[in-house]
Amino acid sequence: MKKSERISLSSKGLRYKLKISFYLMSILPLLVCIYLVSQYILPHVGLKLDIVASIAVSIFIAVVGFLVLKEVFDRILSISTRAKMIAAGDLNHQLDISENDEVGDLGEALNKLTQRIRGNMDELKTYGERTTEINLGIQKRVIVLSSLLQISSLISETAKLEDILKLTVEKSRLLANSDTAYLLFRNEAQETFSMHAADGLGAKDLLEVKIGPTKDVFYKIIHADKALKLDRESSLPGELAYFIREDLKLKNTLALPVYLRGRIVAILGIGNTRENFLYSKEDIELLDIFAKQMAIAIENDLLTHSVKKLEIKDSLTGLYNEAFMRSRLQEEIKRAIVYQRPCAFILIDIDHFKKYNQNFGSLQSEAVIKKIATLIKDSVSEIDRVGRIGDDEFAVILPERNKRQAQEIAEGIRKKIEFSYSEEADQAKKITISAGVSENPLDGISAEELTVKAKELVQIAKNQGRNHVVSFKEN
Repeated sequence: MKKSERISLSSKGLRYKLKISFYLMSILPLLVCIYLVSQYILPHVGLKLDIVASIAVSIFIAVVGFLVLKEVFDRILSISTRAKMIAAGDLNHQLDISENDEVGDLGEALNKLTQRIRGNMDELKTYGERTTEINLGIQKRVIVLSSLLQISSLISETAKLEDILKLTVEKSRLLANSDTAYLLFRNEAQETFSMHAADGLGAKDLLEVKIGPTKDVFYKIIHADKALKLDRESSLPGELAYFIREDLKLKNTLALPVYLRGRIVAILGIGNTRENFLYSKEDIELLDIFAKQMAIAIENDLLTHSVKKLEIKDSLTGLYNEAFMRSRLQEEIKRAIVYQRPCAFILIDIDHFKKYNQNFGSLQSEAVIKKIATLIKDSVSEIDRVGRIGDDEFAVILPERNKRQAQEIAEGIRKKIEFSYSEEADQAKKITISAGVSENPLDGISAEELTVKAKELVQIAKNQGRNHVVSFKEN
């Protein structure tokens, strides 16, 4: 150790410095006491040079001790202030370590502690960001699951296909924070796709979009069973990219084919207008789930319509339904034309039935429907066909009967129904009917023509005050 370092207090410990300060500040009172004793208590008089020197040395020593002690306390106060700043959350400052003593060690330890706290805070921030990202992912999956359950519920309730498709497109737009979602539907027996539904930004303009068979690249990608993707990492051939950007007005898009029985029936897509966007693998998987839900809805709708085509009876009355009656009427007309025989058709409408339903409820209305169905069926022969073709409409096919004979039968039905409800005390519960009678070939040579004519005559009967049968339109 150098001589200057041995003499300097900066290399000494805090305990040593405090001890020196104590000694220095204690010498002055001691010297003063010695001086007073030697000069005033003892019988001596006068001010000598040695006394002045003693006083000066004592004051110097006391001041040096005070300065040393002040330097120690200033450094301790600096560390205390720094500790308060750390407690307040300020972790950006560091203590300057100028001396290697206990205060310096404390300052260095405090700097290390600050650095460790700063590292822990950064790590917590990273964990917080990851936690937020995980929470967003969970929230997104919950929304998707809720959407899928909502769509599944509509499918199980056999809701209208249009409503299911519209909801699916709307929910698909929530994927990847998309601005737009769209559904292209394949036209029957054609290689063209038309925009069937759209939701979000520019949805009205998208409904005019069509894709013809001339876009070969589009069909190659779709038929290759690949996701049609355009983002910062995926490009498309020039013609197709131009179509997406100019026709769909999108800078990024993700689209998947909807398969039904191995055939592409629709294309479900999402898109946005943001720069530097990237679709993830998760986005493709979620959109694929929506596409499969859509395929299930379309399949279910086809099966429902197939079953309805197979059914021939009305579930409430047991009479034939509208589809059967239309088909049977056409067959009877063809037979009548071949054999040159008449075939009549009666259309019956219950008067003020909607008002009756509002006043007395669905249960009593159904009872009326059933009773009238029975009265009509009992009024015709076994070769005649009776059907319910609407909520409050009935039809009767009368082979081998002309208009005059059919009018008599219709008038008999009208009177029978009027009589059945004539004893009702409440005027609102009295039921009557209006009917129109048409005949082949006088009023038409097809089921549609006879039905239209009969409806026209029913309207005339209603205009005449209801509870009428009309066979001819008066000039």
